[in-house]
Amino acid sequence: MNKISFINKKNDKIINILLKRDFSYNHCNKLLRNKDIRIDGVKISENIQVQKGSEVQVYFEEKDIERSYDIVFQDEKVIIVNKPQGIEITGKDGLAQRLNAFAVHRLDRNTTGLVILARTKEAEALLLQAMKRHQIEKLYLAQVVGQFDVQNKWFNAYLFKDKNKSHVKVFSCPAKGAMPIATKFNTLSSSPASSIIECTILGGKTHQIRAHLAFLGHPIIGDGKYGKNEDNKKFKAKYQRLHCYKLIFHLDGILSYLNDKEFISYPNFYKRFSHSQL
Repeated sequence: MNKISFINKKNDKIINILLKRDFSYNHCNKLLRNKDIRIDGVKISENIQVQKGSEVQVYFEEKDIERSYDIVFQDEKVIIVNKPQGIEITGKDGLAQRLNAFAVHRLDRNTTGLVILARTKEAEALLLQAMKRHQIEKLYLAQVVGQFDVQNKWFNAYLFKDKNKSHVKVFSCPAKGAMPIATKFNTLSSSPASSIIECTILGGKTHQIRAHLAFLGHPIIGDGKYGKNEDNKKFKAKYQRLHCYKLIFHLDGILSYLNDKEFISYPNFYKRFSHSQL
């Protein structure tokens, strides 16, 4: 039997609250029948209104949960999710809303991989501060077009964001409105057709990895915005092959226990490449 416990963030019926955490409607009714839900320590059997600030506890079998994503780690403070393609982090139907949590960092809708969310305002503040201090390393894997051989090299450039077009441009020299960026690339495997690159960013601007690799002549396969249609068709890729695959924590205080844990998720395109050089 599994248990989750959280503080309700908005007045609503208990079934509506649990639907946002990916319990199915039928499962919610089963939980109520079995009195497996407690509100502020009291067992309930009806779809009652739950007040903001109330503690919700749910006891359930993992096999009954139907998710479109994998929970890699969770406790009362932090939840780490392996996000699939096509899901937003924020917004009405985003992961943060579904999990009744606070987003700590973002991934593009079609970028997959590990995402950190906080379950309390205290944890959110600490994690956001850690992000600013570069105490959380986020490493990405990308499959790019062509042979790109580079070993742990930082590339500096300037990135301009066109807010109206949701598009960015990268320049080698300072340009009006452009912000300096630094991206580290490390080739893990390479062939004449494509390469698997490990990517690390400091800070992180909108579309930084995608735009920077395209600027260097090696766009991410499947990237419809910064890549080429003919390349994407050649590799039969509908979505960009970019994945946040590793998180490394260097935290102080009450969240320092995360420093000793390993959070790694390999994408399918990396697994395929490992067996067959493209």
